[in-house]
Amino acid sequence: MSRFEQQYEEWLASNMATERNPRRRELLVKGLGHGTVEFLRSVWFPAIGNLNHLFPEWEVRDFSNGYRYLDLAYMPGGAKGGIEIQGYGPHARDLDVRRFKDLCKRHCLLALDGWTFLPIAYLSITDEPEQCRQLALSFVGKFIASDVPSTLSCLEAETVRLARCLLRPFTPTELAEHLKVSDRHTRRILHKLIELQLLDIASGQQRVRTYKLRL
Repeated sequence: MSRFEQQYEEWLASNMATERNPRRRELLVKGLGHGTVEFLRSVWFPAIGNLNHLFPEWEVRDFSNGYRYLDLAYMPGGAKGGIEIQGYGPHARDLDVRRFKDLCKRHCLLALDGWTFLPIAYLSITDEPEQCRQLALSFVGKFIASDVPSTLSCLEAETVRLARCLLRPFTPTELAEHLKVSDRHTRRILHKLIELQLLDIASGQQRVRTYKLRL
């Protein structure tokens, strides 16, 4: 059994064991959809490394007092992030006018209720997994607390902000251009943020080439 499979089984079992809502529990017992599992296996787990703060088949109420279910809810510290895996058939090719209007209204109502969505096409999971991983990293970055240690300088705080917004690792040269400072000063900033465990090295051995946000 792979590390993902072990964590996935433990995570799903934990969600079922703690769920008291019979409607959601019934969905969990039936098992997650193929697209959701593949997203977790090929995108989320390789990018994030765990399934923390994820809740499958999460039930929400809409403004019509009905029930809606998100493929995955990501809720660290009470945040409201929704992930939806969109298959080509039911979400595009076979979508009739009524279903299309309902889908748009659903997203509008949940967005007004404070949810941030990450819609992922199933075909992107299979054809472009690396791009999907970059999107997942950026999505998670949006929910990291916006405050930074008060001891950081303005340039150090701006570096953390930039890392949260990017969809990919960044180079020291890119950061130097963004901050309008020298390469030497840029590397001092990066080294300090590595020591503070706010950034991680993304690539490079003898000489670091790229950096990324620590998640």
